[in-house]
Amino acid sequence: MNTDYFKGIIPPIVTPIDENENVNEKALRKLIDYEIDGGVSGILAFGSNGEFYMQEEDEQKEILSIIIDHVNGRVPVYMGVGAIRTRKCIRLANMGLEMGAKGVSVLQPMFIKPSEDELYTHFAAIADNIGSAPMLLYNNPGRTGYGISQKIVERLAHEKENIIGMKDSSGNLTETEEFIRRNRDVDFKVMCGKDTLIFAGLSVGAVGAVCSTANFLPKLVCSIYDLFVKGDLKGSLEAQFKLNPIRLEMDHSSFPVATKDYANLLGEGVGSPYLPNKPSTEKQMEELSKRLGEGGYLS
Repeated sequence: MNTDYFKGIIPPIVTPIDENENVNEKALRKLIDYEIDGGVSGILAFGSNGEFYMQEEDEQKEILSIIIDHVNGRVPVYMGVGAIRTRKCIRLANMGLEMGAKGVSVLQPMFIKPSEDELYTHFAAIADNIGSAPMLLYNNPGRTGYGISQKIVERLAHEKENIIGMKDSSGNLTETEEFIRRNRDVDFKVMCGKDTLIFAGLSVGAVGAVCSTANFLPKLVCSIYDLFVKGDLKGSLEAQFKLNPIRLEMDHSSFPVATKDYANLLGEGVGSPYLPNKPSTEKQMEELSKRLGEGGYLS
């Protein structure tokens, strides 16, 4: 299976909503253009920053239809799947693929803590029930309470041809490096899931990164990748250093509201997060603005 397209910077696109928590189609289309014009290599619908856990299936179908329509083949669109029940994950994955998604990214189940055998069975069943469509694993221990082990990833990468890669949001560079080293013989592609580790991830063999900050600073984030692949390691590292204080300030807001806060400060008009989340406090918004100003992004 040719997976050369799976690379670069991919934003987990935020979901613009209005005051009634309905998708703001105009703002979503504007955001898609902004990200693509900024140089992204793909769009991930329903990642963590897309607030998938707040959305009903019919809402996701509406949102994905807008994304696929407006992207119009300019970059690949991936369908994020984050449900607990295996059968629901299969249903969501096939919905996205039938609508035109290039592949699916599957998060390990939240709330429960499955055994190694149970987690393997979960991912394997999804891979077996989506035909030959590309599937990515999404390792996010910070949000699920446990990680996907090296053993499970290695087994899936070698046994399931359509499991082509993963996003690793562990924030542990050794983990990322081992996911790459142990599966490089089957061209298993690993994306870094921590915006502060894009340069570091590329340095150990990651093919790119899935970055929340690419929602509002796509040119800066993409420059880390673009300069790296051109061999300008100093320039790439400098771009990473410019991004880091902006990204780290997000940790002082409740998850994941700062992505929308930053986007709104830069004029994207993506609205508030879904309740019960709220925009950052006035004091924190001042800090977010300060970081953008220090980077030269606010006049």
